[in-house]
Amino acid sequence: MSNKELYSEWVKSQPNMPIFMQPWWMDAVCAGREWDVILIKDGEQIIAAMPYMECRKWWMRWIDMPQETQISGLWLDETKEFEAEQLTSVCNDIAAQLGEKKLHYYYQQFPIGSPCPELFKSLGFKVKERVTFRIDDVSDLDKVIDQFSKNKKRQLQKALSLHAEKNITAEEFYLFHAQCLHKQNKRVSYSREFILVLEQKLRKHHQSCIVTVCNADHVPYAAALLVWDKCRLYYLMPCYDPDYKESGAGALLVLEAIKQARELGVAFDFEGSMISGVAKHYKQFGPTAATYYSIEKYYKWWFRFAMFISWLRNRKYR
Repeated sequence: MSNKELYSEWVKSQPNMPIFMQPWWMDAVCAGREWDVILIKDGEQIIAAMPYMECRKWWMRWIDMPQETQISGLWLDETKEFEAEQLTSVCNDIAAQLGEKKLHYYYQQFPIGSPCPELFKSLGFKVKERVTFRIDDVSDLDKVIDQFSKNKKRQLQKALSLHAEKNITAEEFYLFHAQCLHKQNKRVSYSREFILVLEQKLRKHHQSCIVTVCNADHVPYAAALLVWDKCRLYYLMPCYDPDYKESGAGALLVLEAIKQARELGVAFDFEGSMISGVAKHYKQFGPTAATYYSIEKYYKWWFRFAMFISWLRNRKYR
């Protein structure tokens, strides 16, 4: 069996593994690119795994995060307790196998609570703190709303004439998202094919829905793709029509997403909040901050320069 096949079997024994590390998720978000997994074994038993997406352009090879994927990196067998020595051995083995791949660059965001970032730092990787915001207990909706800022409560009052729907298709969502960004002189960061493939996989596994906030005439003001696993619901792709910025639709959209998490009996995760303006918006809903870490390494110094030139070109033609 290949590593991917072994991994697909092993994840069934990992009930708390985030949706972003599931093999079918990797199939969807890496469409058109290769993904594989490094397995660490103790005898015949898998004790750790690192799924990754490999990118190639010309002679360059690097590992990066797939689109719309918050977490990747190294996952430790949650049924096993790791001694410090064994944990160090696992990280050393992963670092060695990455080195053997002749990569030019490596970047992943590790699961929240992972004990590995500091060990990778000692191995020459750059470790950076990242933050997402969560509402861990959504069982009492009145209590959750009570934690909203005065501003968000006022916005909910403005949105009393609006309502939520769940009948929009993935293609309609893509067109609406593109339209919202076009009004802000921005471009949607993913393709139509990407969202169609992802939504198809999500629908097959019953782990998503698209929520739309509309007026009485069913005109959409805001929408979001929500995805979930056994622990959390993620506010994955929100979008808002700037023409209706003062309608309160944005606050109502978050509330409807929280209601969905409550129905599922899971925590609510704003799914990354590293942009200051976005973080400020999310903080007004009374969440708590959760820290996770990105792990990065330049194997070739000039790759940083090549990436910068590529960024400049993309920015020029946006």
